[in-house]
Amino acid sequence: MNLPEFKYNPDPVATGSVIESDAKCECCGQVRGYIYTGPVYSLEELEDALCPWCISDGSASEKFDATFTDEAGIGDYGAWESVPDHVVAEVSRRTPGFCGWQQERWWTHCGDAAAFIGRAGSTELNTYGREAIIAIQQSIGLSDGKEWEKFFAALDKDGSPTAYLFRCVKCEALGGYHDCD
Repeated sequence: MNLPEFKYNPDPVATGSVIESDAKCECCGQVRGYIYTGPVYSLEELEDALCPWCISDGSASEKFDATFTDEAGIGDYGAWESVPDHVVAEVSRRTPGFCGWQQERWWTHCGDAAAFIGRAGSTELNTYGREAIIAIQQSIGLSDGKEWEKFFAALDKDGSPTAYLFRCVKCEALGGYHDCD
């Protein structure tokens, strides 16, 4: 069974937001082979309990009044570009979110939310190239030098500090931010 398409998290398995599972979805009651593992903001306890299809069609959000990304974090609480309300609704209510060390933020660019590529350490940033490195460097506010080199060497996809990398859905620019425990 093919996963639903998510404009703003195009590969939720690669980002770790969705995993293979035999768990039954608490929304539709079906076992579909995949389950969402990211954050759920709801009065219900829904950890590892929703299938990607119920997130995609909005039924999980509607049934449990759930969001998967803090709405105010889309655009970094006003620090990045604002986006239309329908984009905020799609990211927060119909897109798999991701887990961060602190409160997650969703990068915006060109008047739209960007696509989440995933967590990144220095190895992954090197793979994506100079544009990705500069994007995270700018988010930290460090210029080239020993302090940046030390921080960059410490970046770890699965540790702390880590970077969260996004790609603009319109111009394909890379952006994101860093976080640590």
